[in-house]
Amino acid sequence: MSKTSPLLIPKTNSPASSEPMATKSLGGLQSLIKLLPTGTLFIYLLLNPALTNDGECSTSNKVMSSILVTLCSFSCVFSCFTDSFKGLDGSRKYGIVTKKGLWTYAEPGSEDLSKYKLRIADFVHAIFVVAVFGTLVLLDANTASCFYPNFRETQKTLVVSLPPAVGVASAGIFALFPSKRNGIGYAPVEEEETKKEEEEAKKDSDIP
Repeated sequence: MSKTSPLLIPKTNSPASSEPMATKSLGGLQSLIKLLPTGTLFIYLLLNPALTNDGECSTSNKVMSSILVTLCSFSCVFSCFTDSFKGLDGSRKYGIVTKKGLWTYAEPGSEDLSKYKLRIADFVHAIFVVAVFGTLVLLDANTASCFYPNFRETQKTLVVSLPPAVGVASAGIFALFPSKRNGIGYAPVEEEETKKEEEEAKKDSDIP
């Protein structure tokens, strides 16, 4: 069992050396995790230790862990092709984006669903969201011990270098292809902007 964080930290027998590694790893991945659907990430973190038997895998553990990674990857992609709007009752209604607009079960009211059309940016976001999730899976200690136990030394280098590299690439892509989707698993854009404004206002008020 990992001596530090169960996620993204290579297993080691030296707690002293693992703590700096944990700090670098989690610090580099903090911004990446925000790009993933919250529910998908939560399910992966919850089930991964049990399905991999904390890295001590049997054949059945490998099969179940592979299924979990596949389903979570699909969920990441699917979330990129969803969007939402406020319904007549004020609650958020979700749907799937198509070439013609948003396909939803809810009554749109006066909402123009055609403005939610499928875009090239949706495919770009889907590719990079899967890349981010793949990075988390690759650097997960339990998964590493389960599928590629001889990869630990290389993993130590990747823990430090890969998250910032993927982060820079993802930031560049999301800057070129900004998304205003309010899909499943993501906080609505307007709520995120309001939260940022409140945090900035709080910082300004704290300045003497």
